[in-house]
Amino acid sequence: MRALSLSLSVAAVLGLAPACAHAQEAPQATEKSDAVAASDDPDAASTDDAKVPLDEIRRYVMVYNAVKQAYVDPVDDHALMQSAVRGLLLDLDPHSAYLQKADADDFNEQTRGAYDGVGLELQQLPEGGLRIVAPLDDGPAERAGLRSRDRIIAIDGKVLGPADADASAPLRGVAGSKVVLRVLREGTPKPFDVTLVRETIRTSSVRSRMLEPGFGYVRVGSFQAATAADFVKAVDGLQKSAGGPLRGLLIDLRSNPGGLLVGAVQIADELLDKGGIVSTKGRAMIGDSRFDATPGDRLQGAPVVLLVDAGSASAAEVLAGALHDNKRARVVGSRTFGKGSVQTLLPLDNGDSVKLTTARYYTPSGHSIQALGIVPDVVLKPEGGGARAMISEAALPRHLQGEEALEGDNAGDVLPGQKPVDAALAELKKMAGVVAVATAAPASARPKAKAQ
Repeated sequence: MRALSLSLSVAAVLGLAPACAHAQEAPQATEKSDAVAASDDPDAASTDDAKVPLDEIRRYVMVYNAVKQAYVDPVDDHALMQSAVRGLLLDLDPHSAYLQKADADDFNEQTRGAYDGVGLELQQLPEGGLRIVAPLDDGPAERAGLRSRDRIIAIDGKVLGPADADASAPLRGVAGSKVVLRVLREGTPKPFDVTLVRETIRTSSVRSRMLEPGFGYVRVGSFQAATAADFVKAVDGLQKSAGGPLRGLLIDLRSNPGGLLVGAVQIADELLDKGGIVSTKGRAMIGDSRFDATPGDRLQGAPVVLLVDAGSASAAEVLAGALHDNKRARVVGSRTFGKGSVQTLLPLDNGDSVKLTTARYYTPSGHSIQALGIVPDVVLKPEGGGARAMISEAALPRHLQGEEALEGDNAGDVLPGQKPVDAALAELKKMAGVVAVATAAPASARPKAKAQ
């Protein structure tokens, strides 16, 4: 495969410490350097996007001085500057954010696959509180029954308001300690409390088993540094237990929130013999890159089904789009989340970082997933019907626009449980040429022959 380092290019353009990984929410420890000094020439500021707009800076200083001199209570200089810097990113899109050093370290830990917490992928809400995008597999939150779309409105009795810069911080802590969440759930009349015990979340992002002789199942819960290698081990193990090549493989990406883009690209490369995987397009040509498959299909052409739902986001959508557009797999489930943007972690000289949306990604056919998601070939509905657990990028405030606007509700459904797996397996067996055998009706239920 072939690719430009988008993170490194963007860091160089912005004059920040270079980030070495081309990633979707994928930070890497890097060497730090001084930022490029801004020009003092007002004319240059008005003609060059890279220069500082001095009139706007003067206006900021006036507001800063007003707050310092006239606000009802004294305000710490550092706290005020931190608020101002966060404000630069506040109205961009839901995924760009200023991360203090501790938060950036936590972000790094999650992509490495080990951190102390409760196992939740979260979205901070502008009106206050946290929305659960997805609970991580076998974490304290999933075991306690928390679901995608649940809203956390208080932590340890403290109500989460709009002013909380990092409302998720109290969820982190020493393994073995307890934290109480107050949760609001659609269809439940009153908030309820859930007590979780923090633990070291070592997210083994890949699990596997045989569903039936010849048909394997691989669950990919998120994309971390070791996910692609773990996927290869899982597939090889399934083929060994099958005594030869698999007849078909079901890859379960439900409620997979994404993670490192490179993991999705590498898994796609393992299943493709040729063709594009994904491309990225940023504001300038320096942000453009492309990944292509290299020869070799680990499954030797055996059919593949991808199981997705509304919680499948980001890198999970890259994998689904790559295999679908290359006609290598069928997608079964519900419309995916629709996060088609690349985030780059740009370290600053004080240890903090800026998580900045730097590009959109495109499937091999040239379509953007942003705010649209992947539409499955076979659509499944939640078991039992009832109220939908709606969740989508298009529903987030300030989301980036996609290549086309969809009218009405385009959100998918969350599909928990075993029945979606059974439906996806039936589709996989159909692709493999296995004919379903109808069970014979009992004699009493058979229609009687007419007398002649």
